[in-house]
Amino acid sequence: MQLDFIINKWAVWPPLSPEQDSAAQWLSDISPMLKRRLTPLAKTVFCTVAQCLDEDGMVPAVFSSAHGELAKSLSMMEMLEVGEEISPTGFSLSVHNAIAGLFSMAWKNKLQCTVLAPGEEGMAPAFIEGLGLLQEGAERVLLVFYDEPLPAFYPSSPYRLSSDSSCALALMIAKSGTGQALTLFSSALIGNDGEQPVQLPAFIRFLTEPQTRLTFCMPRRSWSWEKRYD
Repeated sequence: MQLDFIINKWAVWPPLSPEQDSAAQWLSDISPMLKRRLTPLAKTVFCTVAQCLDEDGMVPAVFSSAHGELAKSLSMMEMLEVGEEISPTGFSLSVHNAIAGLFSMAWKNKLQCTVLAPGEEGMAPAFIEGLGLLQEGAERVLLVFYDEPLPAFYPSSPYRLSSDSSCALALMIAKSGTGQALTLFSSALIGNDGEQPVQLPAFIRFLTEPQTRLTFCMPRRSWSWEKRYD
């Protein structure tokens, strides 16, 4: 399998340079009522998304997170353990598609929005889903990758399931236009280069540095992204 596409825009949060704009600027257009519902992870996601969308914000989107708001879910379970009640709103904001739902509300996006928990396949499933939407006729697709460190309650060692800090990456992909052209393909190589939280920093370096190919070896196959300059 070999799939070609172009990254028209991309953004990452926290920013690569401390001199870049503050989170307050990228969240300034979000209504105060909605902003109060944003967790720290949701704010990280919104700061990346805001940099990739144009004014109308209408674009099919694919959200990918290995663990979602697991820290929030754990906190609610601890509340239940000591006999405290949890609010329906608090519960609704802890489910895996909560951030994607808030995104649709904030940008009034009525187009398709898919949420993935990719597991051992890492970042590749979101690309496959997004490229499928392009093949079906979408002019562009927003891909959003995000994760935060696993709570200590969930030990990840020796498995590569977690990162040291929260991170979000947004990519606006298309079949044509300006930007970085890439090819995605798989091979029979196997290994354990970690799940999405571990892959995200490596993919960001791939976008910013001269290297032309990035490969993640997974337990069943490998996925590679190669820059094209044709």
